[in-house]
Amino acid sequence: QVQLVESGGGLVQAGGSLRLSCAASGGSFSNYVLGWFRQAPGKEREFVAAITSSASSRYYADSVKGRFIISRDNAKSTAYLQMDSLKPEDTAVYSCAVKFYRGDYYSSSLYNFWGQGTQVTVSS
Repeated sequence: QVQLVESGGGLVQAGGSLRLSCAASGGSFSNYVLGWFRQAPGKEREFVAAITSSASSRYYADSVKGRFIISRDNAKSTAYLQMDSLKPEDTAVYSCAVKFYRGDYYSSSLYNFWGQGTQVTVSS
């Protein structure tokens, strides 16, 4: 069983920045793919970014490419999502999740464990 806890969300003005953290416990964090997803009110959950276990590869949704950076520190069992140039349309609950196998990083159904999420609100 893997437990994930997100932090770092909050209210920020458009153009601002936030850094989300995802702290993991249980399991072998360094063996897992880590993904960030978000869900806005009335919308489906959508992929934001993913990073492979060794951080050798990173994947981003087109909507955040060039503005968000995903990273991880396996020694601390923690992953991060640096979000810059935030827009009101980035407002959502952001959740991290882990999956055991490489490939198809964009499908939320393939992730095995999830955190509870942290709210990010971007005001215009």
